[in-house]
Amino acid sequence: MSTAAASLGDGAAGLRHLAIIMDGNGRWAKARRLPRIAGHRAGVEAVRRVVEAAPDLGIEVLTLYAFSSENWKRPADEVADLMGLLRHYIQSEINALHKNGVRLDFIGNYRALKPDLVAMLDAARVKTAGNTRLTLIMALNYGGQDEMMRAAKSLARDVAAGTLSPEAITVETLAARLDTAALPPPDLVLRTSGEMRLSNFLLWQSAYAEFVATDTLWPDFNAQALADAVAEFATRERRFGGR
Repeated sequence: MSTAAASLGDGAAGLRHLAIIMDGNGRWAKARRLPRIAGHRAGVEAVRRVVEAAPDLGIEVLTLYAFSSENWKRPADEVADLMGLLRHYIQSEINALHKNGVRLDFIGNYRALKPDLVAMLDAARVKTAGNTRLTLIMALNYGGQDEMMRAAKSLARDVAAGTLSPEAITVETLAARLDTAALPPPDLVLRTSGEMRLSNFLLWQSAYAEFVATDTLWPDFNAQALADAVAEFATRERRFGGR
């Protein structure tokens, strides 16, 4: 166990699922007069650090907002760079993730990506499916509103087919149609770079999540910064609307 993890003791009990909005790659690069891709590359190193540190902090599920459904609006060369980095990450890290007991999975409409990339992602899912030390979820071509729309359409089709009564639709019924149906809801949503918004990330699932924002830009995020966020979570009294 790391020194940072040991210092927390049992204070972070209850943090099973951490979701991170990784923000600040562009600003990190701009501050250093580097191209934006340099910030994204540095961000990949931050991903590696956080994935390595998370299990020692008791985190079971780590969801990373890797590419939103709105990111397609960025310049074509930047989108191409991001897709290239995703390919490189999967190719270079999959064996280490597997060796370290990390199960890799994806949410979002990731099957709309290029077929060869989808095949690579699916192969990574299959390779790591039996691992239990940490579940790493990458949100790819993901948007919370799109996810809820897809879930609503799925329910509407069943109602139209006569296999589901509208009165039978509950919170649980809709949640079961979301991309995250097999996962616990996030306990903590963390955003880097000082911004204070969800940016269409896990809108349904975050209904009672705690929120922590840090001024640290994502490429500078490390194990200590993660431990600090977990320690902040441990100070929160979660009420879930009950009082």
